[in-house]
Amino acid sequence: MILSRSKPVDQTGKNAVRKQENKSAVPTYEELIQKRDFQGGLTVLEFERNAGKITDESDLWLAYCAFHMGDYNKAYNEYKAILKKPNPLPDVYTYLACCQFMLGMYTEADESAKKGPKSRLQNRILFHLSHKFNDENRLMGHHQKLQDILEDQLTLASIHYLRNHYQEAIDIYKRILLENREYIALNVYVALCYYKLDYFDVSQEVLINYLNQYPDSISALNLKSCNNYRLYNGKAAESELKSLLEEVATNHYASDLIKHNLVVFRSGEGALQVLPALVDVIPEARLNLVIYYLKQDNVQEAYNLIKDIEPSCPQEYILKGVVNAKIGQESNSPNTPEKREHLKVAQQYFQLVGGSASECDTIPGRQCMAACFFLLRQFEDVLIYLNSIKSYYYNDDTFNYDFAQAKAAIGAYKEAEEIFMLIQSDKVKSDYCYISWLARCYIMNQKPREAWEMYLKMDTSGDSFSLLQLIANDCYKMGHFYYAAKAFDLLERLDSSPEYWEGKRGACVGVFQQIIAGREPKETLREIIVLLRNTSNPQVEFLTKTFKKWGKDNRVTI
Repeated sequence: MILSRSKPVDQTGKNAVRKQENKSAVPTYEELIQKRDFQGGLTVLEFERNAGKITDESDLWLAYCAFHMGDYNKAYNEYKAILKKPNPLPDVYTYLACCQFMLGMYTEADESAKKGPKSRLQNRILFHLSHKFNDENRLMGHHQKLQDILEDQLTLASIHYLRNHYQEAIDIYKRILLENREYIALNVYVALCYYKLDYFDVSQEVLINYLNQYPDSISALNLKSCNNYRLYNGKAAESELKSLLEEVATNHYASDLIKHNLVVFRSGEGALQVLPALVDVIPEARLNLVIYYLKQDNVQEAYNLIKDIEPSCPQEYILKGVVNAKIGQESNSPNTPEKREHLKVAQQYFQLVGGSASECDTIPGRQCMAACFFLLRQFEDVLIYLNSIKSYYYNDDTFNYDFAQAKAAIGAYKEAEEIFMLIQSDKVKSDYCYISWLARCYIMNQKPREAWEMYLKMDTSGDSFSLLQLIANDCYKMGHFYYAAKAFDLLERLDSSPEYWEGKRGACVGVFQQIIAGREPKETLREIIVLLRNTSNPQVEFLTKTFKKWGKDNRVTI
């Protein structure tokens, strides 16, 4: 042994040996936990357990490590086992409540927490449970017991966040950061609040403070990718997450979160494989699955998913409003009480969001007010709100579709036509509502030929018949008698209603008058006579005779 040397080593040698011994020594679980290396601490504790060296205290530390690693089920089982031992520490009931809360076992967590001794931790967990139970009186009672200490203030900030009071949460986090600049992880919380307030660029700037020191943080990189999605597009967002896929393979919640967000970034690709299993795990999964069903025109599935949800945030109110509006508008019985009820519910949800103090000046809030007035058919008011946000949606087909319809509804057909022509989506352009409104704009803007060509491109269907009626009546009203006559002629062949003959007769006389006035080519007279002869009516003979006489006198070949 070194101690048996007759000649002592010099002091430098001793230090070198000590350093070597310290370097090779296995750290204790206390040291590892002090460094927040919970995986290391858990490994040492499990090794000691297998070696039969475990104590009641180390059992508690093992559960503590599991909880802080996010393995709440393991921590839950450990605390349950501890409580089965004689004379367990009373605080274990509170620790168990924390595990049950994270596992979504809120009723059980409430029961366990009440069995524990009075403490600040117990008050904090009961505060959170009061929010989950939506018990306002109980929530305020626990709120009053919070003290001006770090843990209690962080708890208060988290409740503000959960209640959508993001600015109040930011104020608390910033105050704590001013007093404790080393708590840089709070920058992630501040960034998340700014994200929820739609200040995505500000969120990104705040987030950089944390990412500069911890560039591989899963939570921070995930939030950065969400900001990129809102600021740019899905590809920019997805590039941030690809590096995390392998890293999160062992972290179930993080893995689920990344998979969920990738579905969103990829515009719903793989939604049915990923989202249904996450509906009760990630709150946004249900909402995003509803959005996916809406985009697939599976309105009933979307309604089934959201009908029992009691909205608690603007996004939920908006989505419930959209689903109810879709159900109401797509009903086959336009005047049923059920349809009117769905539309009424949708209008009320939109009004609640758009009229709220927190949302009235946001883009979603103004969209909601526009939707509310749209359902009420108050299109002047619709345009007030849409005009205020149109610069943000110049190339957005859905926005332009609504904007153009509102413009057309107030008679601004020239502007409406220009906006309709900006739409690129084939799905929208094949919708009868789009076709009929654009046809009307063409007619009102003195372009009846374009409207007629739209009809010729359509397959025979109920929609094509409706469009034909629109062209016939609108062209007649605007004095485009030639196309009105052609439309009424086709309508008469499809349905021998006297109204169509009267329309055709009037349109033909109108064309004749325009020919006499020099506003239509004389050659058109020949076509008009052919159209009249398609009808077996006593009046046809008189009209054709009159037209032919004028044609002969004016040297028109008939």
